[in-house]
Amino acid sequence: MMSLLVSMCVFSLALSISPGPVNMVIVSSGVNHGFRRTIPYVSGATIGFTLLLIFVSFGLLQLVVRYPLFLKALAVSGSAFIVYIGYKIASADPQIAVDRKNAPTFMQGFALQWLNPKAWMACASGAALFSDPKTTAPLLVFVAVYFLICYLSLAAWALLGDRAARYLNSATRIRLFNLSMGGLLIATAIYLVYMQVFQPTS
Repeated sequence: MMSLLVSMCVFSLALSISPGPVNMVIVSSGVNHGFRRTIPYVSGATIGFTLLLIFVSFGLLQLVVRYPLFLKALAVSGSAFIVYIGYKIASADPQIAVDRKNAPTFMQGFALQWLNPKAWMACASGAALFSDPKTTAPLLVFVAVYFLICYLSLAAWALLGDRAARYLNSATRIRLFNLSMGGLLIATAIYLVYMQVFQPTS
């Protein structure tokens, strides 16, 4: 049981801490709005992912397995949304103002996870790895472990952005940072579409 728990922790940490669309939005928000104002987005993204994991683990996994076109359609629509967010970040006003009202919201974090192909792939692979036909206990433990690690990992990205803000002390630097983050987000969306739609399957 201990080895299974360690495997769950390693899997959850590797996928939560690795760069992706949600993490990029969080670090950008941490820079532009500060740690505290980014926490609602972190909370929405964590709860959104956890609910997605529950739905996939206890029902939608068969849909994903039986209908691979579902993931392809999700990759296109989700990546279009990610491109839009990338554009909004890249074109953001290059000013640090922690009390501004346009910080990313709880619902935006929640929605992005359901439109994020990386989140769907993480849920499907995790559900397949830790499911047991005899009992739902391993999956329930996995959901709890992932929730905790996901929240801490995303909060760490917010803290990273908040700390990085002290080095981005001019409008020019903020502008370059926003352009870089927006560009990386758009590039990530294009890569996700390529991997899901254009990459030939063996």
